[in-house]
Amino acid sequence: MDLRAKLALLADAAKYDASCASSGTEKRDSRVGGLGSTEGMGICHAYAPDGRCVSLLKVLLTNSCIFDCAYCINRKSSDVRRARFTVEELVKLTISFYRRNYIEGLFLSSGIIRNSDYTMEQLIRVARTLREAHGFLGYIHLKTIPDAAPELLAEAGRWADRLSINIELPQARSLKELAPEKDLDGIHGAMGDLSGHIAEAKEAARTPTRAAPPRFAPAGQSTQMIIGADDSDDRHILGTSDALYKKFGLKRVYYSGFSPIPDASAKLPPAPPPLLREHRLYQADWLLRFYGFGTQEILSGGEGGMLDLELDPKLAWALKHRALFPLDLNRASREALLRVPGLGARNVERILAARRHSSVRLADLARLRVPLKKISPFILAPDHRPGRSQLDSAGLRRQLLAPSAFAQAAKPRQLALDV
Repeated sequence: MDLRAKLALLADAAKYDASCASSGTEKRDSRVGGLGSTEGMGICHAYAPDGRCVSLLKVLLTNSCIFDCAYCINRKSSDVRRARFTVEELVKLTISFYRRNYIEGLFLSSGIIRNSDYTMEQLIRVARTLREAHGFLGYIHLKTIPDAAPELLAEAGRWADRLSINIELPQARSLKELAPEKDLDGIHGAMGDLSGHIAEAKEAARTPTRAAPPRFAPAGQSTQMIIGADDSDDRHILGTSDALYKKFGLKRVYYSGFSPIPDASAKLPPAPPPLLREHRLYQADWLLRFYGFGTQEILSGGEGGMLDLELDPKLAWALKHRALFPLDLNRASREALLRVPGLGARNVERILAARRHSSVRLADLARLRVPLKKISPFILAPDHRPGRSQLDSAGLRRQLLAPSAFAQAAKPRQLALDV
């Protein structure tokens, strides 16, 4: 099989992995020596949390695998065409694409070949060759194998900007049933090892020394959960994410809606979950990380352990807690303003800065492109005094519903995260 055919096959096989945003790493620029950069713009393949579009070569080393995870198109028992890059082919491809300005970095994953250690060695060889032999300074994200030897995981962090280990499913019993070769305790153990190495590298960087501090995955680690492959509700999913953030200091948990696959096991659902469910989980994740919400608070906006699909999680929560509103835009604390539907974290900071000098009015929010229809029932301002009857109205939910919410769910496009 020629290189073009391999690329077509293995790039397509990598599309199921969502955890490829490239953000948070150290700045490196080829203008001071070397090849590649972690900054700049190119053909867009991924979105960083700060809104930048980042081009990545997202590919598998191979789609052959000795594991038989029921939800995976590349499982051992799957009747798909197989391919495998050599280390040299993948390095050559990455450099060639970079020189053509197609990409700014590499996201590399793989099926398990022979065993976990051998696979991890091959992934490391790609990253090490790019760094050492070609002076590549661009972004590298390696998907690590949780039961590979600890020394291999430690070496991977020397060459990669970000490492990730997929937790796959929210519940241990689901993982045991659908991916019997994988072990949740082992995944947690590997995450803990990576977390320890990342913390040590950060501490060394803060300690004055003549020697350069050891480098280890400066963009941290992330993980991915498949949504809708088992019976886990949003309570299980968000609870698992919250625990991972607190225990291992993860940068991101990615949520990937289950995609039905050919010759699927009867254990799997016949249809994918609504796209909007994945989007609502991302919004809820944002509230966990940046808005001071707890999982139970977020879930209180929905019913039966599930998020409200019709409304974003913050708006759903606010409608269930109307007694806390309206808030005075010029007196409320930062923490309280972060809970106002339609106010993002950056606009809250702008409001706090502006009100030190003069009163902030509703008209000022319009200039910040804040969704006034969404925010107006929940705030007070010198030029805006909503009646209590408006906030208590039984029809408020209907007024605030986006008319095309479910139509949007059917379209495979990027949805806004501003809450």
